Amino acid sequence: MTARVVLAAVALTAATGAISRAQDGPRPNILFVVADDLNTRIGPYADPSLALHTPNLDRLAARGVRFTRAYTQYPVCGPARASFMSGLYPETNGVTDNGFETANHRVANPALADHPTVAGFLREQGYYTARVSKIFHMGVPGGIERGEVGSDDPDSWDFAVNIMAPETLTPGNLEKLSRGDHYGSNFSRMILPEGHEVTQADVLATDQAIAILENRAGAKPPGATNRTKLDEDAPFFLAVGFVRPHVPLIAPQRHFARYPDDEVELPEVPAGDLDDVPEPAKRNGNDIARRFRMDTAEQRKSVAAYHASISFMDEQLGRLLDTLERLGLRDNTIVIFTSDHGYNLGEHTMWQKSSLWEESVRVPLIVSVPGMRNPGGRADSIVELIDLYPTLAEMGGVGDQAPSILQGRSLVPLIESPTTASPVTSDSGLAGHAAYTITGSSGASLRTERWRYNRWGEEAEGDNEELYDHDNDPGELRNLALDADYAEALDRLRAQLARVRERARKPPTP
Repeated sequence: MTARVVLAAVALTAATGAISRAQDGPRPNILFVVADDLNTRIGPYADPSLALHTPNLDRLAARGVRFTRAYTQYPVCGPARASFMSGLYPETNGVTDNGFETANHRVANPALADHPTVAGFLREQGYYTARVSKIFHMGVPGGIERGEVGSDDPDSWDFAVNIMAPETLTPGNLEKLSRGDHYGSNFSRMILPEGHEVTQADVLATDQAIAILENRAGAKPPGATNRTKLDEDAPFFLAVGFVRPHVPLIAPQRHFARYPDDEVELPEVPAGDLDDVPEPAKRNGNDIARRFRMDTAEQRKSVAAYHASISFMDEQLGRLLDTLERLGLRDNTIVIFTSDHGYNLGEHTMWQKSSLWEESVRVPLIVSVPGMRNPGGRADSIVELIDLYPTLAEMGGVGDQAPSILQGRSLVPLIESPTTASPVTSDSGLAGHAAYTITGSSGASLRTERWRYNRWGEEAEGDNEELYDHDNDPGELRNLALDADYAEALDRLRAQLARVRERARKPPTP
């Protein structure tokens, strides 16, 4: 290792606990891992009774900070990813659907043609940047079966790898569990015999990421007489996209064995749960959406397969963490793990994504910085995925060079001291601690410390609104929007939503 690769690159200072470095000093490497369609029913977050096997997420959380209330800006892959990569709300960057041609802010909004992604920005600042598999939107399955890129921003990367994996073409019994025919939105599962997982997307992505790490570390294979290093003084930003637990739900038998179908407990849904919500909020209901309509046995199989896929993905994360340790990189590498959005597994009778309830819009977010004074902490403040761009810029020592139009706030204060107040302040347009999410052509949501406010349409009309009190109703089962006792809270949130919407829709001025 060179003198530049030292723990001091990201050490917490003894006096203040701040993540710091001299502007001309060493900078940390960054490993950025993004799962696909992953909710917070995982080891570091879930009720222990679920007994999810995620030992590597657990160990990452034990060495980092776990954000318990982190939210996506859009509960669909393309807009969510374009948002956190650009550091801008979807209405600002123009990416509001999954169209591959427009799932890049430079294409969707010509006014942003010169605005770099977070990877492009770090590259401009001297980082070696690499992408493996799905970071921007791509077809899973479908495009990945052909090795297609989907959406990307070539200027972001020094090196990029698109994975070709069989997915639905994997030899074996692909069991369809729901009624839909669209390969990316129905439920199907495949239990792989042991040893047959080597062709799967996340295994291949991990293999390639390990190769990149070995190149960056200058690893010398046994018996080699020479040693090669690529730009040894440049820190790396390595973005690795895992496609599980996105459907199809494919995992080796050993992972399925952890979750017997008949032991799956489905969420309890009160009778008439959907009676008090607007019609657009019901569209993914099991008995309403034609692509689902699963019976109880199929629902249990879907949940079991989802959990097996998570454990399979977690196994690949473990291989990456083990590689950092083996190569001596862990002491100078920040590791960030998140997902593009959450996922419904039967709550409110809902399945998959695109709803505005908590399960669909809340995401796991774990940040592990070497040398943390109090690892294993939890930050309960409301944060957003657009906060990642300024956070990465600051941790990379170039926060003062970050684009001025970024709409998030650095999470470094929370990483240093998880119990401090949220970094999202009134000058963000949110007038307090809140997260803003949109979906489809009409859905918008504001999540504050206490409330969730959803609106389906431009104007507040009463019957197109939802209001939930998380202090007393964390399951969001009682819509208070038409309850006169909550009129004051509703008016306050309406005004708050108007402020953030105005800011999110304001034309960007790079």
